[in-house]
Amino acid sequence: MADPSVEVKLRTYDEHKAAFKPEDIAAHFSGDLATGINACVECCDRHVAPGSVALEWESADGRRATYTFEQMRDLSARFANYLKSRGVGPGDVVAGLLPRTPELLVAILGTWRAGAVYQPLFTAFGSKAVEHRLQSSAAKLVVTDPANRAKLNEVATKLTITVVTRADKGETVDARDDDFHAMLDKMSPVFEPVMRRGDDGLLMMFTSGATGLPKGLVAPLKALLNFRVYMVDAVDLRPEDKFWNIADPGWAYGLYYAITGPLLLGHATTLYDGPFTVESAYRVIETHGITNLAGAPTAYRLLIAAGSGPAARVKGKLRVVSSAGEPLNPEVIRWFATELQAPIRDHYGQTELGMMVNNHHGLEHEVHMGSAGLAMPGFRVLVVNAEGREQADNVPGELAVDIANSPLFWFKGYLNQATPSIANGLYRTGDLVEREPDGHISFVGRNDDVITSAGYRIGPFDVESALLEHKAVVETAVVGKPDPERTEIVKAFVVLQAGYEPSDALAEELRQYVRKRLSAHAYPREIEFVTSLPKTPSGKLQRFILRNQEKEQAAQKAAH
Repeated sequence: MADPSVEVKLRTYDEHKAAFKPEDIAAHFSGDLATGINACVECCDRHVAPGSVALEWESADGRRATYTFEQMRDLSARFANYLKSRGVGPGDVVAGLLPRTPELLVAILGTWRAGAVYQPLFTAFGSKAVEHRLQSSAAKLVVTDPANRAKLNEVATKLTITVVTRADKGETVDARDDDFHAMLDKMSPVFEPVMRRGDDGLLMMFTSGATGLPKGLVAPLKALLNFRVYMVDAVDLRPEDKFWNIADPGWAYGLYYAITGPLLLGHATTLYDGPFTVESAYRVIETHGITNLAGAPTAYRLLIAAGSGPAARVKGKLRVVSSAGEPLNPEVIRWFATELQAPIRDHYGQTELGMMVNNHHGLEHEVHMGSAGLAMPGFRVLVVNAEGREQADNVPGELAVDIANSPLFWFKGYLNQATPSIANGLYRTGDLVEREPDGHISFVGRNDDVITSAGYRIGPFDVESALLEHKAVVETAVVGKPDPERTEIVKAFVVLQAGYEPSDALAEELRQYVRKRLSAHAYPREIEFVTSLPKTPSGKLQRFILRNQEKEQAAQKAAH
């Protein structure tokens, strides 16, 4: 594996942040955020050149295809012409309920070309989740495939929405729908991109619902600034890299940084249309020559659970690995360094604002084990108390963004509802962190996740990280369980590695393991072995489900 510090002289974080100007980033665009810009031009047309590849695609059954920027330009024009024929215009919402196929990319780019706003729909959603999002966004048209069409049966009638279905080999298109490929074949491959402005919509997003019902929001075109900075400074995507972001484009990290980000740089992206498994992950890395990998800790822990044997086939092949979605446990960092010889770094962001605190691959700075990193250039972050006053170093508080001094901040509020997280010049993330004296941000937990036990405030992440270092543990979630004497006790839900069986002896071993490695007050006094943990469809741990479950059981016990 090539050492990036030898290959490229990295810019130092401090120098780069001090010199950062958003206009320097905007200068990379062919359009102007103030007077006229089109996302399809920025992510496709301006990169058209002989042999310039936009997409490397592989299906679950092994088919592979390569698409150039020129092909995507023409296909996006056909789709834009189709949208126009259906009455879809600038600012309208077009939804995609599609797996990771070339047609997904055509629909996204074609929507942008027409000046419309693209809305992702995760293919694992049920009909109620789809209906909620389509109703909230007032989408005019949705692109789907036969496997997902049934989810729209009631929705399409209730909302009077146009459905266009993309059929693969051996599949048929519902008689009520437009045929994606047949319609595109009828359309011209020429469509003049519709110019929009920076505050106009680019993406219609919904939060994952990690702490409540999903909330809608619009990511504007000026969010492209954020996407570019993240890809360059944090992901360190270089022209010679082969890039694969395994996150699903039905969610923010996949759509922002598996689709938009690399294409914005004129770099090919990789889409694998199949379930994530250890075998498929290593095969794609090996056969596609992936050198720059991004994804979530959930996927990385599956690789770790499979052991060093399967990992040997790609050892030394990955130049850099990025992780986002939930905190990266130190055990994962150590395993990647040892078994894959790859540096993996933690990155933090939200659907509402993209990435904002990172251990940057592309900038030279000290990396602290267990830290989310430093504020991305273009952001000024604070740690504040309940009243919004800045906390001292190493004192827990809520992570907030200083809006006036964060030119990459673009979030304006949630769709059709109040946004209390924006007030007094701050955006409050809802995440509890500590700032170290050198500016590094360490994640403690969501505000609601923090456990109060015998006067101590305990962040679940530290306890989870300690448990994950034990050889028997694959995954774990830690919550506070109501307790009459201590207010709460620390309870851990544990998923075991293959070959280990739940037992009182193992539970006690894990308790003492954490007590010795962490502290006498923060170890889990209760351990429950489970086969799986509740997560959002994007893979984020939903501790609040477990926490509410414990509260309900405590209330029932008290009532009796």
